[in-house]
Amino acid sequence: MHKKRILVTVLNWGLGHATRSIPIIEELQQHNFEVFIASDGAALELLKKEFPSIKTFELPSYNISYGKTASSFKWKLFTETPGILNAIRLERKKIKDLVTTHHLNGIISDNRFGCRHKNIPSVFITHQLSVLSGNTTYLSSKLHQNYISKFDECWIPDTPGNHNLSGIMGHLKETPANVKYIGPLSRFNKIPQQEKYDYAAILSGPEPQRTMLEEKLLSSFQNSDKKIILVRGIMAENTISSKNRNLKIKNYLTSKALQEVILSSEAIICRSGYSSIMDLAKLEKKAFLIPTPGQYEQEYLARRFKKLGIAPFCKQEDFEISKLKNLEDFPGFSSLDFSVSFGDIFALFKGK
Repeated sequence: MHKKRILVTVLNWGLGHATRSIPIIEELQQHNFEVFIASDGAALELLKKEFPSIKTFELPSYNISYGKTASSFKWKLFTETPGILNAIRLERKKIKDLVTTHHLNGIISDNRFGCRHKNIPSVFITHQLSVLSGNTTYLSSKLHQNYISKFDECWIPDTPGNHNLSGIMGHLKETPANVKYIGPLSRFNKIPQQEKYDYAAILSGPEPQRTMLEEKLLSSFQNSDKKIILVRGIMAENTISSKNRNLKIKNYLTSKALQEVILSSEAIICRSGYSSIMDLAKLEKKAFLIPTPGQYEQEYLARRFKKLGIAPFCKQEDFEISKLKNLEDFPGFSSLDFSVSFGDIFALFKGK
């Protein structure tokens, strides 16, 4: 019998959208779908490494970047809006071509607004029904909800109740009719692991802020006697080293290797991006969070988990290694008791 063909499209903004697509792709394969992948940049490179046998396509880049200061982020995003809208128009044309040439039966889009088609089921994945943007939150949320409404379904990688990860971002007073909660998505599984490191620092997110945090951490770690591993989160060949023998540096790790590093570390130092939060919950880890400057979503999540007594955080500019002592006062993340049938979730693509 002919396998239904599903195209998974992923936003290239840091690596979080790509990593949380991994369990969706694996579930699709297990449910006997033929999967295709489309993205651009580092996200596409990561998915090629994780799924070397899957056919991939390159999509137009949104070219989203940060300023060097927190205050410039919103303005930079505003100035880049025409380019983003043009990329959305171009990817809609590309999707139209791909649906025709490869006889696709469905599309799952992680935050790519133009990746839908009127003739086949199209799904949008996001954890943000509300898009936090300071004094423009109402406007940014309404614009986002308008885009979401054009898809057949919107899947939220969180739980529907009060015991959830995304807080006000993924939960409205009235849930839109096309929204389904599919539970947190993580490529990892918790298995016993011998402790090797005191801290694993895992970097992610767009430039130049990724590099700025890397430089801050390397400076803080240079004289530490703690066993630390730094995963830079870049798909590059050129490596760097440290004079500190207790510090190991890796550019990038595959899912299996990164899972081992996280599980064999006493605590994790990372951004408070939502994909990282889902991974921390799945593996039930202690974490010190450093939100990306100017990114309201990450600042909200960092404050939320500190207020809930789960994890400490500090601003990037304020980080120093002595602040990690605060980890002693927080128990860390725990997994959410929520299960979902992907057979039921994928019924949309089976014409049921």
